[in-house]
Amino acid sequence: MCETVTRRLEHIQIELVASLMRDGAFADRGYRSATQALADVLGCDTVVARRRVRVAEDVCPHISLDGQSLPPRLPSTAGEFAAGRIGLRHVEVIADAMRSTAARRLAPDVWAGAEAKLAEQASAYRPGELAVFAHDLIMLLDQDGPGEREDDLPQANELHLSIRTGKLKGQLDGLTRELLATALDALCLPRGPEDDRTAPERRADALGEICQRVLDTAQLPQTGGERPHLNVIIPLAELEHRARAAGLDFGTHLPPADLRMLACDARAVPIVLGGAGQPLDVGRARRTIPDGLRRAIAARDRGCAKPGCGRPVSWCEIHHLEAWENGGATAVHNCVMLCRYHHRLLHRESGWTIRIHNGIPEFIPPKWIDRTQTARRKPPCLTVVLPMG
Repeated sequence: MCETVTRRLEHIQIELVASLMRDGAFADRGYRSATQALADVLGCDTVVARRRVRVAEDVCPHISLDGQSLPPRLPSTAGEFAAGRIGLRHVEVIADAMRSTAARRLAPDVWAGAEAKLAEQASAYRPGELAVFAHDLIMLLDQDGPGEREDDLPQANELHLSIRTGKLKGQLDGLTRELLATALDALCLPRGPEDDRTAPERRADALGEICQRVLDTAQLPQTGGERPHLNVIIPLAELEHRARAAGLDFGTHLPPADLRMLACDARAVPIVLGGAGQPLDVGRARRTIPDGLRRAIAARDRGCAKPGCGRPVSWCEIHHLEAWENGGATAVHNCVMLCRYHHRLLHRESGWTIRIHNGIPEFIPPKWIDRTQTARRKPPCLTVVLPMG
């Protein structure tokens, strides 16, 4: 009952938006965009306003350029929406499906039949389930597929990244989608019984690891005459207070844990700024871990040293057990090789600690995992081969 009332209120709001658009109320007040006007009226984000404007265009009557009243673009969906049997999100799913490239290839009568079928079935599905049903229905009706017509444009790839919020959204064509899924799948497996990340969290970490590996292997074009790298910008005052904060090129602010993690293996150029923002010192773009030392650590740890983790050497970073800024030496006895996930876990104050015992890294779990805090280590390797490359 409450959901039906909510859906009818959504419909009333959408009808009001459509009425204001038809009457030119927004244009009369100087707005060139109904989306911007609605965002100001409702005090909402433009993305929310844009979604409601699109729904209003799809399920409400509108006026043609010559002044004629035209029926809704999605008449069957409009009827279900007005009756409160489906909600705003259902309407968006149907509208997106009927705008797809495959749907646009359908004959007008087939297109109308598909829209009516989706509207009829919508109340029986959640929006996510409806999206799958809509895709399958349109693919079934579009049996000829895209064919080889010259007027068929390829699906555009889109990717939107908000540096401020970290939100990522977009749309990929079939090949790009498959490439990304294949790369992510290889890195999305849980790292052991203690890995309680959700699948979306594992995918996000995997994407970060893919990007990091590409940057490390110098497979990207040069920008400004240099290969891409991170610039860590540290105000002098912060550096004097043990670098509690820093920023990156695109404006991302680093919390202390991430800053300490970057400082461990220094795949970044540290830039120290004075009070007026002027660079006081720019470090060299090279690893603090010499190549020979990294090879020695790799021979000992054979990839990520965390027991149960199978990350290879090429995907790992070097971590100082005693922080370099605290006087820790850049030496085999003070360094351990960790994959990005376990490196991050260590810097997130998870309770794990590491020590070198008889020349081998040992991991001591927190008490909430093991009350006895028995040290854990990788099983010994009878034949250690120094990795090449």
